[in-house]
Amino acid sequence: MKINVKSVITSGLIAGLLISLSAITMVPVVGNQMDEVLASRGLPPLSNLDMVYFVMLSFINGIALILLYAIVKERLGAGIRTALIVSAAFWFITYFFSSISLIVYGFMPVRLTVIGIIWGLGEILLGGIVGSKLYKDVIQ
Repeated sequence: MKINVKSVITSGLIAGLLISLSAITMVPVVGNQMDEVLASRGLPPLSNLDMVYFVMLSFINGIALILLYAIVKERLGAGIRTALIVSAAFWFITYFFSSISLIVYGFMPVRLTVIGIIWGLGEILLGGIVGSKLYKDVIQ
């Protein structure tokens, strides 16, 4: 199995762009609830630099997601089914566990976290499906 690194990066960046755009569209849904949570803990609202970090993290997640797809598709086969399995596993390990931890620590309210968890599942599934369609194997 030879992974097409260039295709992982390009399709992963597109998946990351979709993830980032999805996160941006969630802002009107939750409004300023995050700022209120941060203020209640004596923290400032998220800065522009914080936003840059989250956008970069979205791109890194997109690349990691498509890399994982490229690895797993050799065993499960290429296609949407594999993309959904990989995306769900990636979401569970990255989004779900970390978000539940924030609830357990008492840092985040349950309702806001559940919205983020569900929204995150949608964006990861979308990124995984689109990225998997764009990923091309190495031509031998």
